[in-house]
Amino acid sequence: MPDLTINDYQKKVGDWINSIGVRYFSELTNLAQLVEEVGEVARVMSRTYGDQSCKPGESKAELSDELADVIFVVTCIANQTGIDLTDAVRKNLDKKSERDRERHRRNPKLNR
Repeated sequence: MPDLTINDYQKKVGDWINSIGVRYFSELTNLAQLVEEVGEVARVMSRTYGDQSCKPGESKAELSDELADVIFVVTCIANQTGIDLTDAVRKNLDKKSERDRERHRRNPKLNR
């Protein structure tokens, strides 16, 4: 399978919504969906890397699938609010690179 760019993914999600999903949920419903999906990531993380164990009868979810669910909902929100995620990610990384150029190197908590 060829690489999938962020722009390609935004288009594929939009196509999926319009053909299979019928329509986008409202922005606030998608926010609730995002919080739910992030909670599912937290559940996997706490059971895989933390101290919690699975409940009886609970199947172990895949972290990769749960992270993909988060990306899907973020992409839905971006699509319905007119955000180009490629541009947003690029600008965000530039902002972090400038702002944090020396910050983490100077953080004594990270240099133990």
